[in-house]
Amino acid sequence: MLKKFSVSNFKGFASELELDLASSCGYAFNTDCIRNGVVNGCMVNGHNGCGKSNLCHALMDIQCHLTDICRDETRYCNYLNAATADAVAASFSYEFLLEGSVVRYDYRKTDYKTLVSERLEIDGREVVNFDRTEGNTCFTTTLKGAESLKRTLRDNEISVLKYIKNNTVLECSKENDAFAALFDFVQGMRLCRSERWVDYRACAAEGMIRGKTLTGEIVRRGKVREFEEFLNEAGVKCKLAVVETFEGPDLAFDFGNRRLPFTSVMSSGTGALTLFFYWYMTIVEGNVSMVIIDEFDAFYHNDVARLVIRRLKETGVQFVLTTHNTSLMSNALMRPDCYYLMENNKMLPLWHCTDKELRLEHNLERIYRGGGFIVSKGKS
Repeated sequence: MLKKFSVSNFKGFASELELDLASSCGYAFNTDCIRNGVVNGCMVNGHNGCGKSNLCHALMDIQCHLTDICRDETRYCNYLNAATADAVAASFSYEFLLEGSVVRYDYRKTDYKTLVSERLEIDGREVVNFDRTEGNTCFTTTLKGAESLKRTLRDNEISVLKYIKNNTVLECSKENDAFAALFDFVQGMRLCRSERWVDYRACAAEGMIRGKTLTGEIVRRGKVREFEEFLNEAGVKCKLAVVETFEGPDLAFDFGNRRLPFTSVMSSGTGALTLFFYWYMTIVEGNVSMVIIDEFDAFYHNDVARLVIRRLKETGVQFVLTTHNTSLMSNALMRPDCYYLMENNKMLPLWHCTDKELRLEHNLERIYRGGGFIVSKGKS
């Protein structure tokens, strides 16, 4: 699980922005939103331009150099913050809870690919350090099994962590288990963007399959009836059928005497639901560690957005959602330590933004609209 994240000098974040998911408040309701004392389901609300999308890309930056997953590099143009002229690199810090250990990974990069420094700490003990400034090419590591590894790395586009992983057979130990778990977690992170439904033949999210229709995948995985039930639960009253096409089996709306190709008549909202269901199938299969969905409810009615949140909670996967929709601030869905407000390069959970003792019966949206939550005056 991700416990804490911070970033600075990246895109719109001139100063440090911190997302602290270990800031839970011990509420007795909606306990499924918290796991091991860490926020498992997080919703970030903020005005346009406050940095919600940049936060999503920052969270996923770690996957760029620790995995072989191909990402859309255009999302990482203008990498460094334009207002900090003296900044030579963007700084990232991740703190995870993995295999019972606290794993902290700090690094700096000058662009999407180029690393300046890396430092890995497990349970408070430094196990890897590589500062590449001033032409340095030597790193240190205390991981068991890496004693004979060559400690020189000249390519600044190769992560030292990935280099160690690919060139050693690490011994069995608690530290090495946490080291391996870090790669598993990062490999399983997914960034999903709801606008991607329009290109239904493309991948549903970076890191997932490419070149196949989402509806064709639903058929191939035998999830047609489950998908039909999901659409009906979301208010799309329909009956589905499988039809043969030039590209193989695909879905159609079944009107009894006539069947229409699903993707040719679906609405914007139905397209977005189809994309979510594809993500949902992948999550349930168990190869996803964390889901980040930017503007997750862009095409949804409020009732459908709530359904999506409930479905995500049922999977048990850690998720971060961004939204503009304040009506989703409800103790019936989540709790005050899972809703985060973002403004002026600062982000805090609701309970940190008020002196009021929040309870289950409080209407969070009404308090928000009444000016009761102030990020700038958040508790320290």
